[in-house]
Amino acid sequence: MAASPDVARPASLPRVVAASLIGTTIEWYDYFLYGSAAALVFGHVFFPKADPLTGTLLSFLTYAIGFAARPLGALVFGHFGDRIGRKKLLVLSLLLMGGATTLIGCLPTYDQAGVAAPVMLTGLRLVQGFALGGEWGGAVLLVSEHGDRKRRGFWASWPQGGAPAGNLLAAGVLSLMTAVQSDAAFLSWGWRVPFLLSALLVMVGLWIRLAVDESPLFKAALAAAERRTEPERPPLVVVVRDHWRDVLVAMGARMAENISYYVLTTFVLAYAVTQTHLPKQTALNAVLIGSAVQFALIPAFGALSDRVGRKPVYLVGAVGVGIWAFVFFGMVDTRSFASLVTAVTVGLFFHSMMYAPQAAFFSELFATRTRYSGASIGAQFSSVAAGAPAPLIATALLKDYGSATPIAVYVAIAAVITVVAVLCARETRGTDLEDTGADARVDSVKAATGA
Repeated sequence: MAASPDVARPASLPRVVAASLIGTTIEWYDYFLYGSAAALVFGHVFFPKADPLTGTLLSFLTYAIGFAARPLGALVFGHFGDRIGRKKLLVLSLLLMGGATTLIGCLPTYDQAGVAAPVMLTGLRLVQGFALGGEWGGAVLLVSEHGDRKRRGFWASWPQGGAPAGNLLAAGVLSLMTAVQSDAAFLSWGWRVPFLLSALLVMVGLWIRLAVDESPLFKAALAAAERRTEPERPPLVVVVRDHWRDVLVAMGARMAENISYYVLTTFVLAYAVTQTHLPKQTALNAVLIGSAVQFALIPAFGALSDRVGRKPVYLVGAVGVGIWAFVFFGMVDTRSFASLVTAVTVGLFFHSMMYAPQAAFFSELFATRTRYSGASIGAQFSSVAAGAPAPLIATALLKDYGSATPIAVYVAIAAVITVVAVLCARETRGTDLEDTGADARVDSVKAATGA
């Protein structure tokens, strides 16, 4: 008798986790590199005629545009990921992201090409967003569907570690370049080096990602679908008809998580440099330290969600980040490096409590043949309203009010939305992901009892 697909495979699971983690780290490195450069470089290079704060605002606008492509990536990658497999789409997403990032490092500046330079920058940012829209769902599902229900929160949290690891790598490379170069050299050509480095990282990621197996749950679901005589409905149709409540829960759960993260790691760079006049390297080093701590926290909170449930961990994180937002900017304003590090690290502590259980939580909301579509749509459509405008809104609020308090209120409102969404969700810890039906829904009673 064949083993249940929802039983961990000790030999293959660590390899799958490593491949997902390394792949997501590279993708997030590419994505966060753009965000860090938008805060520190692009205003000078691509929008030199604007005043510094307006230049930063325009840079964050191109940064936000990338989020507009993430829902499209979720739809396209989700559809084909549910039809032909997770692995093939993850390889494609890595190639698209790496190619776009490398080309950004080759772009002419505004002084060299005029308005064509920011136009090309925006186009490549859209490709990045499209690729990332498909990456997240596939990476966390590949791990979730290889693992077992008792430790799914822990194992599925590892691909989530790709976000702080990628941010750590991006901020680290930029910090190194600013440390060894003058400001003039960095703005002239030094900023290009981290983008060009992406080509090498992608080759490493592809070598590792091509070596893993397809999800056993997906293989079983595909085989069952091929035995059915009636045609399958498109995954998107099934998600919209049968899982719309779960999609809304996922979107609401993402609000505080997404908004707080980009305020804590991206906007803080611009705020620390332009508002408190701290050196670029000081701000980057604070994000480096906070990201390193978060990388260690994510699997710990993922494991905690296996013991106490996804909802309790997520709720504490949402409430915590909403309260901490009012402390955060006051600590940054002290211009003390220790206070800046503490502000970022504590904020990322609360963020980790949402981000760590998110992979398992969203995976457990949907059936196998719609899981890639459902999880990706829920996660990426919310990013348009959450992460995309977060640095832009924060910069605009700072410019209009001259104070960070409205930004803290903005984060707190997002926290309230997330708390309401998570309270409306069912607890999914212990859900059996073994589901080979084309459009069957996860049974809520089964999920609640862990049977």
